[in-house]
Amino acid sequence: MTKHRIALLPGDGIGREVVPAAVSVLEAVARRHDLELSFTELDWSCDRYLKTGSMMPDDGVEQVRPHDAILLGAVGYPGVPDHVSLWGLLLPLRRGLRQYACVRPVKLLPGVATPLANRAAKDIDFVIVRENNEGEYSRIGGRLYEGTDEEVVLQESVFTRRGVDRILEYAFRLAEARPRRHVTSATKSNGIFHTLPFWDERFAAAAARHPTVRTAQFHVDILAAHLVQHPDWFDVVVGSNLFGDILSDLGAAVAGSIGLAPSGNINPERTAPSMFEPVHGSAPDIAGKGIANPIAQVWAAAMMLEHLGHPAAARAVERAIETVLADPALRTRDLGGRASTGEAAAALAQAVA
Repeated sequence: MTKHRIALLPGDGIGREVVPAAVSVLEAVARRHDLELSFTELDWSCDRYLKTGSMMPDDGVEQVRPHDAILLGAVGYPGVPDHVSLWGLLLPLRRGLRQYACVRPVKLLPGVATPLANRAAKDIDFVIVRENNEGEYSRIGGRLYEGTDEEVVLQESVFTRRGVDRILEYAFRLAEARPRRHVTSATKSNGIFHTLPFWDERFAAAAARHPTVRTAQFHVDILAAHLVQHPDWFDVVVGSNLFGDILSDLGAAVAGSIGLAPSGNINPERTAPSMFEPVHGSAPDIAGKGIANPIAQVWAAAMMLEHLGHPAAARAVERAIETVLADPALRTRDLGGRASTGEAAAALAQAVA
């Protein structure tokens, strides 16, 4: 029997509902595939911040390091500024654990309606690869003459050759493992003078190293339009921290609901655990009502199983998702159904059992 230690970070809002739902599905698939999963739940959250002044302990990164993977729910809640919650928990984990590849699949699943006219599942199946450790998400900068008419705000982006090359290499290798073997780069080198021309240069260098992969490059504004008008053009889309973040939310909308969108924060060298989470946030407007869609969290758990070396178990969870979505009675309200979080989770667990 294969054993894995999983750190659970339900976090805030609906994270506290969808993480237990995902655990119930993981336990069901573990029984079927001879896996032993042990879970360590940690209370790191905005609630903890309000009580203690910190989102997680000072040694939080080291506490989770011995685990095989991390399953995260959502971070952020009213009463705690978003930049405090993000920089207090999520970004320190992504950076401290060298999770530099954020992988966000976008796929139109059976039974789900896309808002795009005349599009079917064959047209929407791509992956956003987001640089996850540097780029525009930086604390370098500051404010001068704060509160006056002369106030100045400076925010620096950080693009290193090592950081850019490694995320591009990840994207190209991912494309080589997919049937279409195509990578699209998101840039904005016509308006951003230094960092994005550099990104374009490194993309060209990566393309030269991978001659069997076809490539395209678009400025991010027209790329966003193409994702809506021509989703079938795309296979692997790679972008900086900011661009990848924005495009993956757009991709989730194209695929029918952000409640279906999973994400993996990957340490490709496996020197530390990777972390898996839904793309959606904590959704405080519906938290505690039992109506949140658990599928993004469950799909993230399937990505975790794949990363841990259990593709058959991952496929079993993915098939369960497709089975449940095919039944209108088992869909949650964001998909036009009436099922509760618990009912959807129970159906998913039964489908893999």
